[in-house]
Amino acid sequence: MKREELRPYVRRLAWVFVISLIGSFVVSEVAFRLQPNNIDRAPQVVEILIPAGTAERVAAGEDVPSIPSEMVFVVGDVLLVRNEDSVPHELGPLLVPAGSSASLPMDQAENFAMNCSFQSSNYLGVDVKEPTTIQTRLTGLSFSVPPTTLMLFLYSLVAKPIVPAGANRKEDE
Repeated sequence: MKREELRPYVRRLAWVFVISLIGSFVVSEVAFRLQPNNIDRAPQVVEILIPAGTAERVAAGEDVPSIPSEMVFVVGDVLLVRNEDSVPHELGPLLVPAGSSASLPMDQAENFAMNCSFQSSNYLGVDVKEPTTIQTRLTGLSFSVPPTTLMLFLYSLVAKPIVPAGANRKEDE
């Protein structure tokens, strides 16, 4: 094929690439925004407040509504546990005396359950995840855009074939 005959294919491929890039970006951003846990953020201090009367509620088999049974963190977060109850409480390696607080840095991505004296189930589920960064998003686009471009380009050739220049003219009879 001559260079001029390839030009319409290259032009269509470029347009399909741009469409694929925009479409993939929109779909991935919507997916990131719909995640139930916000890991698209900088590390922060996450606080758990153990209210007064928690020990009695746990002893009666009741859950404390203000304390979740599972938590999701970003690497670098710090869990701060404030104990306003009249008895000491325990969370994993932390022993939090009555009227004081303790903190636990979340240094690495992992999923685990900690012993927890302020839950009726006696554990707190903890999920520490890597934060979503621009690098994560670019990696996702690098995996989705090329196959999407190829698929849409081939479908476009089937749906609307490129007619070579001068092919519409009727041949002299």
